[in-house]
Amino acid sequence: MLNTYYIDSDNCLSVEFEAVGPVEGDTTFTSQQELADATKDWPASRLVEVWNSFAGAPPFGDLKEVKRFTDRKSAVARIWQAAQRLGEEVEKEAAAEPAPAAKPKKAKAAPTAGKGAPKKAKATKDTTAKDDATGAKAPRDGSKTAQVVAMLQRKNGATLAEIMTRMGWQRHTVRGFMAGAMKKAGYTVESFKPEGGERTYRINS
Repeated sequence: MLNTYYIDSDNCLSVEFEAVGPVEGDTTFTSQQELADATKDWPASRLVEVWNSFAGAPPFGDLKEVKRFTDRKSAVARIWQAAQRLGEEVEKEAAAEPAPAAKPKKAKAAPTAGKGAPKKAKATKDTTAKDDATGAKAPRDGSKTAQVVAMLQRKNGATLAEIMTRMGWQRHTVRGFMAGAMKKAGYTVESFKPEGGERTYRINS
Protein backbone atom coordinates (compact mmCIF):
# COMPACT_ATOMS: atom_id res chain seq x y z
CA MET A 1 0.00 0.00 0.00
CA LEU A 2 1.30 3.43 -0.91
CA ASN A 3 2.04 5.87 1.87
CA THR A 4 0.12 9.13 1.74
CA TYR A 5 2.22 12.22 2.36
CA TYR A 6 0.91 15.59 3.51
CA ILE A 7 2.13 19.15 3.48
CA ASP A 8 -0.18 21.20 5.68
CA SER A 9 -0.97 24.91 5.65
CA ASP A 10 2.00 25.49 7.97
CA ASN A 11 4.27 23.84 5.36
CA CYS A 12 4.98 20.87 7.63
CA LEU A 13 5.59 17.45 6.07
CA SER A 14 3.99 14.29 7.50
CA VAL A 15 3.04 10.78 6.42
CA GLU A 16 0.27 8.27 7.06
CA PHE A 17 0.15 4.65 5.87
CA GLU A 18 -3.61 4.32 6.36
CA ALA A 19 -4.84 7.83 5.72
CA VAL A 20 -6.65 9.40 8.65
CA GLY A 21 -7.81 11.96 6.14
CA PRO A 22 -6.60 15.36 5.00
CA VAL A 23 -8.12 18.59 6.23
CA GLU A 24 -8.72 21.74 4.27
CA GLY A 25 -5.44 23.28 3.23
CA ASP A 26 -3.48 20.02 3.13
CA THR A 27 -1.56 19.09 -0.01
CA THR A 28 -1.44 15.31 -0.46
CA PHE A 29 0.73 13.13 -2.70
CA THR A 30 1.90 9.54 -3.05
CA SER A 31 4.67 9.95 -5.64
CA GLN A 32 7.28 12.43 -6.79
CA GLN A 33 5.18 13.25 -9.85
CA GLU A 34 2.11 13.96 -7.72
CA LEU A 35 4.22 16.23 -5.53
CA ALA A 36 5.48 18.06 -8.62
CA ASP A 37 1.95 18.48 -9.96
CA ALA A 38 0.53 19.62 -6.61
CA THR A 39 3.22 22.26 -6.10
CA LYS A 40 3.65 23.52 -9.66
CA ASP A 41 1.96 26.83 -8.85
CA TRP A 42 3.76 27.36 -5.56
CA PRO A 43 6.33 30.13 -5.29
CA ALA A 44 9.87 28.83 -4.87
CA SER A 45 9.93 30.38 -1.40
CA ARG A 46 7.25 27.98 -0.18
CA LEU A 47 9.30 24.94 -1.23
CA VAL A 48 12.14 26.40 0.81
CA GLU A 49 9.82 26.80 3.81
CA VAL A 50 8.69 23.17 3.51
CA TRP A 51 12.30 21.96 3.47
CA ASN A 52 13.34 24.17 6.37
CA SER A 53 10.36 23.01 8.45
CA PHE A 54 11.99 19.60 8.92
CA ALA A 55 15.69 20.11 8.15
CA GLY A 56 17.67 19.57 11.34
CA ALA A 57 14.75 17.99 13.24
CA PRO A 58 14.61 14.23 13.99
CA PRO A 59 15.00 12.12 11.90
CA PHE A 60 16.55 14.77 9.63
CA GLY A 61 19.35 15.93 11.91
CA ASP A 62 21.84 15.64 9.07
CA LEU A 63 19.91 17.93 6.72
CA LYS A 64 20.68 21.62 6.58
CA GLU A 65 18.32 24.52 6.03
CA VAL A 66 18.59 26.30 2.68
CA LYS A 67 18.00 29.82 1.45
CA ARG A 68 17.01 28.69 -2.02
CA PHE A 69 17.05 25.70 -4.36
CA THR A 70 18.88 25.55 -7.67
CA ASP A 71 15.58 24.94 -9.46
CA ARG A 72 12.05 23.62 -8.86
CA LYS A 73 12.86 20.13 -10.12
CA SER A 74 15.68 19.62 -7.62
CA ALA A 75 13.52 21.04 -4.81
CA VAL A 76 10.74 18.54 -5.53
CA ALA A 77 13.23 15.66 -5.79
CA ARG A 78 14.87 16.47 -2.46
CA ILE A 79 11.55 16.91 -0.65
CA TRP A 80 10.32 13.62 -2.11
CA GLN A 81 13.45 11.81 -0.91
CA ALA A 82 12.92 13.25 2.57
CA ALA A 83 9.26 12.18 2.50
CA GLN A 84 10.20 8.59 1.70
CA ARG A 85 12.78 8.61 4.47
CA LEU A 86 10.16 9.92 6.86
CA GLY A 87 7.77 7.15 5.83
CA GLU A 88 10.38 4.49 6.63
CA GLU A 89 11.09 6.07 10.00
CA VAL A 90 7.44 6.32 11.03
CA GLU A 91 6.81 2.72 9.95
CA LYS A 92 9.64 1.61 12.24
CA GLU A 93 8.17 3.58 15.14
CA ALA A 94 4.73 2.08 14.58
CA ALA A 95 6.16 -1.44 14.34
CA ALA A 96 7.99 -0.95 17.63
CA GLU A 97 4.74 -0.39 19.52
CA PRO A 98 3.62 -3.70 21.10
CA ALA A 99 0.74 -5.40 19.30
CA PRO A 100 -2.48 -6.22 21.20
CA ALA A 101 -2.35 -9.49 23.10
CA ALA A 102 -3.28 -12.46 20.97
CA LYS A 103 -6.39 -14.45 21.74
CA PRO A 104 -5.48 -17.56 23.78
CA LYS A 105 -5.60 -20.80 21.86
CA LYS A 106 -7.90 -23.57 22.95
CA ALA A 107 -6.24 -25.99 25.30
CA LYS A 108 -5.67 -29.56 24.13
CA ALA A 109 -6.39 -32.39 26.51
CA ALA A 110 -3.47 -34.69 27.23
CA PRO A 111 -4.02 -38.44 26.65
CA THR A 112 -4.73 -40.43 29.81
CA ALA A 113 -2.65 -43.57 30.27
CA GLY A 114 -4.66 -46.75 29.80
CA LYS A 115 -7.63 -44.92 28.40
CA GLY A 116 -8.87 -44.57 24.85
CA ALA A 117 -9.11 -41.30 22.91
CA PRO A 118 -8.32 -38.08 24.79
CA LYS A 119 -11.17 -36.17 26.35
CA LYS A 120 -12.63 -33.28 24.41
CA ALA A 121 -11.05 -30.02 25.50
CA LYS A 122 -13.20 -27.21 26.84
CA ALA A 123 -12.95 -23.90 25.01
CA THR A 124 -11.10 -21.29 27.00
CA LYS A 125 -12.49 -17.80 27.43
CA ASP A 126 -10.70 -14.85 25.88
CA THR A 127 -9.69 -12.86 28.94
CA THR A 128 -7.90 -10.11 27.02
CA ALA A 129 -9.15 -6.77 28.33
CA LYS A 130 -11.07 -4.60 25.91
CA ASP A 131 -11.87 -0.91 25.77
CA ASP A 132 -15.53 -0.62 26.84
CA ALA A 133 -16.20 2.39 24.60
CA THR A 134 -14.67 1.12 21.35
CA GLY A 135 -14.32 -2.65 21.65
CA ALA A 136 -10.63 -2.38 20.73
CA LYS A 137 -8.08 -4.42 22.65
CA ALA A 138 -7.10 -2.37 25.72
CA PRO A 139 -3.50 -1.13 25.45
CA ARG A 140 -0.87 -2.11 27.99
CA ASP A 141 -0.86 0.23 31.01
CA GLY A 142 1.77 2.91 30.67
CA SER A 143 2.39 2.26 26.97
CA LYS A 144 2.47 5.05 24.40
CA THR A 145 -0.84 3.84 23.02
CA ALA A 146 -2.47 3.92 26.46
CA GLN A 147 -1.32 7.49 27.05
CA VAL A 148 -2.54 8.70 23.67
CA VAL A 149 -5.86 6.84 23.98
CA ALA A 150 -6.54 8.58 27.31
CA MET A 151 -6.08 11.97 25.63
CA LEU A 152 -8.17 11.13 22.58
CA GLN A 153 -11.08 9.77 24.62
CA ARG A 154 -11.74 13.19 26.13
CA LYS A 155 -14.90 14.89 24.90
CA ASN A 156 -13.01 17.33 22.68
CA GLY A 157 -10.14 14.98 21.91
CA ALA A 158 -6.60 16.34 21.85
CA THR A 159 -4.89 18.82 19.57
CA LEU A 160 -1.78 17.94 17.61
CA ALA A 161 0.19 20.42 19.73
CA GLU A 162 -1.03 18.84 22.99
CA ILE A 163 0.03 15.38 21.88
CA MET A 164 3.41 16.66 20.69
CA THR A 165 4.02 18.34 24.06
CA ARG A 166 2.81 15.42 26.18
CA MET A 167 4.65 12.71 24.25
CA GLY A 168 7.70 14.72 23.20
CA TRP A 169 7.05 13.88 19.54
CA GLN A 170 7.48 15.70 16.25
CA ARG A 171 4.41 16.54 14.15
CA HIS A 172 5.08 13.73 11.67
CA THR A 173 5.44 11.21 14.50
CA VAL A 174 1.97 12.03 15.82
CA ARG A 175 0.29 11.63 12.43
CA GLY A 176 2.19 8.42 11.72
CA PHE A 177 1.23 7.02 15.15
CA MET A 178 -2.45 7.72 14.51
CA ALA A 179 -2.38 5.87 11.21
CA GLY A 180 -0.04 3.11 12.37
CA ALA A 181 -0.15 2.05 16.02
CA MET A 182 -3.69 3.30 16.72
CA LYS A 183 -5.06 1.59 13.61
CA LYS A 184 -3.18 -1.57 14.53
CA ALA A 185 -4.70 -1.49 18.03
CA GLY A 186 -8.22 -1.35 16.55
CA TYR A 187 -9.08 2.29 17.26
CA THR A 188 -10.93 4.52 14.81
CA VAL A 189 -9.44 7.98 15.06
CA GLU A 190 -11.25 11.06 13.78
CA SER A 191 -9.08 13.91 12.52
CA PHE A 192 -10.56 17.37 12.10
CA LYS A 193 -9.57 21.01 12.13
CA PRO A 194 -12.11 23.49 13.59
CA GLU A 195 -12.41 26.80 11.82
CA GLY A 196 -9.66 29.02 13.16
CA GLY A 197 -8.31 26.15 15.26
CA GLU A 198 -5.66 23.48 14.87
CA ARG A 199 -5.71 19.83 13.87
CA THR A 200 -7.43 17.74 16.53
CA TYR A 201 -7.72 13.99 17.02
CA ARG A 202 -10.54 12.16 18.76
CA ILE A 203 -11.51 8.50 19.19
CA ASN A 204 -14.96 7.60 17.92
CA SER A 205 -16.90 5.35 20.26
